[in-house]
This record gives sequence, C-alpha cells and structure tokens, in this order.
Amino acid sequence: MSGQSAADVFRFQAANGLEFGLLEAGPADGPLVLCLHGFPDSAHSFRPLLTALAAEGYRAVAVSMRGYLPSSRPADGDYSPLALARDAIALIDHLGAERAVLVGHDWGAVATYVAAALRPDRLRGVVTAAIPHLRRFLLRPTATQLWRSRYMLQFQWRGTESWLLAEHLRPLQALAREWSPKLEVVSELAPVWAGFAERERLTAALSYYRALPGALLSSETWRLLLAPTPVPACVIHGSEDGCIGAEMFTGLSHLFAAGLREVAIADAGHFMHLEQPQRFNAAVLDFLKTLP
Repeated sequence: MSGQSAADVFRFQAANGLEFGLLEAGPADGPLVLCLHGFPDSAHSFRPLLTALAAEGYRAVAVSMRGYLPSSRPADGDYSPLALARDAIALIDHLGAERAVLVGHDWGAVATYVAAALRPDRLRGVVTAAIPHLRRFLLRPTATQLWRSRYMLQFQWRGTESWLLAEHLRPLQALAREWSPKLEVVSELAPVWAGFAERERLTAALSYYRALPGALLSSETWRLLLAPTPVPACVIHGSEDGCIGAEMFTGLSHLFAAGLREVAIADAGHFMHLEQPQRFNAAVLDFLKTLP
C-alpha cells in the first residue's frame, strides 16, 4: 500500500483469470472503494480521487481494466459487459472485502451498473460518471444521442486500428476533445495514448464496443442491463459532455430502486473527473457519507 497518497506504481492482482494492474492509496483496513475507468482513459485519471479518498480513511483502488496496459488481455477475447462486471466482483473478493463501493466512469460505469444488478449483496453503493442508467441509454436514446454515438458503429470496423495508428491516434484525440472541449487531452490522457501505441492494447479497447452487439443477444445480459439498480447510487455528469448529452440524465429516479443522488458538474465535459477534480471528488465523498 502507498499510505495516504495515490500510488504511482502499479501492483498486480490476480482475479477472474486475469492479472490486473492496480493503483492504491489509503489504509489497508479502510472501507474499499474500487474505481473503474472508461474509454479512452486509464486508471491514472483517478489519482486525484484516490488521494481524496485516502485522506478520508478509505482504501482506494483504481483498476486498469481488462486489456488495458498493464493488465492482461483475456485469452478468450471476452470484453462483454458481464465479463467486466465479474472482474469487479472478483477483485472485491481478492482484495479481501465483504462489500465495496464501485466508482465507474464510461465503460467502468457500464461494468458498475451490471455488477450492481449481478451481485448487489457485495456493494454498499455505486457511483457512475458520464453514463445514465443503461435502460435509458439502450431503450430511450434521443435522436441527438444516436448521432453522438455514431463512433460506436465505426469502431466495429476491423480496420480501425490500422487507420488510427497510421494517424498517430489523432482521430481518437479529436474525439476526446469533442467530448471534453476544455480538456488538454494530449497531456491529461498521456498514459492512454502511450498504451494505445501498442496495437494489441488498442484492439482490446475497441473490443469493448465490438463485444456489445453479441452481448445484447444474451437474455441474461439484457436482464442485467435493464434491471433497476438495487443499491444506493450517485450519477454524475458534466453539463458540457459532448459524448452523452445532459438530456440523457433526466427522469432517471424510477430506475434506481434504493435511491438516486444526481450531480451535474458545470463547466465540465465527459472527463469531469479530470476537468473538475475537486467538484467530482466532493460529489463522491458526499455520497459515501450517506451510506450505512
């Protein structure tokens, strides 16, 4: 463990058949808060939150998601939402906690929603950032949101990696800039671009999107994706998010069976945890204080 400040060096933890890189901060006997990043992002982006959590006595752990550097890539190529959720639950087990709070951003939020539906007994509560409840996203997207999400179709093309690498990842950087116009995406997301320079890591990240059509053919996955969230929840979004519009976060309370706290962070986009870390950290900590 790294004491009371966010770790700078990954340690590795076996769980669910993979080796996960973890950044940790805070006391080993503190309540566990497990942070799951999204795309294009990395565990490093949670370092301000890890520091804030550690200062309040929490055991704060940020996970490098499956396939992302330095975690291992699954031999079976499974990047489905259910696999991501099982990773989170397995990590709670292997970190020795009975229950934990999950904080998920983007794809990490998808994993968090599914984990809550899959094993609510293992979670004290959840924080999701930049993603509304999945029932809203999948069944009631606005026309504008469908246009914003068109990149997901492009990522299905198997030649995407070659194109992105030939362009030195500039199209992805432009996409991140579109999502968070005020973020210095080249520098703030530097670990992401370094990892994606390896073709296999870039393919892993795109495989989250490529796994989605097949996952939606599974009745079990549909049940988990659409189920009301059964544990206390906080949903955070940036008011200027160019990826998921603010209108997608309205009228969600009926999808959260154990209560919902909604937080909109002004002057922030998709990566609000990097753009407005103090506000983001405060929202997470305020929610944690409401949990039994």
